[in-house]
Amino acid sequence: MSETYDFLFKFLVIGSAGTGKSCLLHQFIENKFKQDSNHTIGVEFGSKVVNVGGKTVKLQIWDTAGQERFRSVTRSYYRGAAGALLVYDITSRETYNALTNWLTDARTLASPNIVIILCGNKKDLDADREVTFLEASRFAQENELMFLETSALTGENVEEAFLKCARNILNKIESGELDPERMGSGIQYGDASLRQLRQPRGVTAQNQQQWTGKSAASPLVSNPPRLGEG
Repeated sequence: MSETYDFLFKFLVIGSAGTGKSCLLHQFIENKFKQDSNHTIGVEFGSKVVNVGGKTVKLQIWDTAGQERFRSVTRSYYRGAAGALLVYDITSRETYNALTNWLTDARTLASPNIVIILCGNKKDLDADREVTFLEASRFAQENELMFLETSALTGENVEEAFLKCARNILNKIESGELDPERMGSGIQYGDASLRQLRQPRGVTAQNQQQWTGKSAASPLVSNPPRLGEG
């Protein structure tokens, strides 16, 4: 039996290598910590249906490799993303210092309107902290980002990070700031009746292309999804 949902959002998880991006995704999808996590090669994929503001939303989440040698590959997945988790490691000043570059990539390659939440991961390692909550909070405010500190190990704020980002996107749809019918919006109607909220223009083949990856291997799914799958 196929899943029913009101909206489908395309999400990215971006940031430097070793920040725990894959562990955040695994904790969100599987509700457990990924013990044997290695560096992501290319892109991995996961999906989950969540309830946001009374609407059922399916999140298609692309977890991108943080290593520089994969940047040319991962950048091709940015196009048409509605939301993103921008992740740094609170115990690594280096990963925090790289945030500006990741943010520029997201807003240039995905969309200037992409909704981004900054996640300071590894909150459980507070004793080894190199980046204060206040400093990161100030960076988020200056760059118009939402902000949470998370722990992929304990699960603290992991689901909330995804839901907070999704809630913000939904609010922008309802206010008219985001148009799900616009090509590259990273949003798709799941329930045809919701199209009555706006003048329907249909989904073109070009709309479909924003969702499809070139080659994604994932421990969470055996095949990369097509539009509306996964």
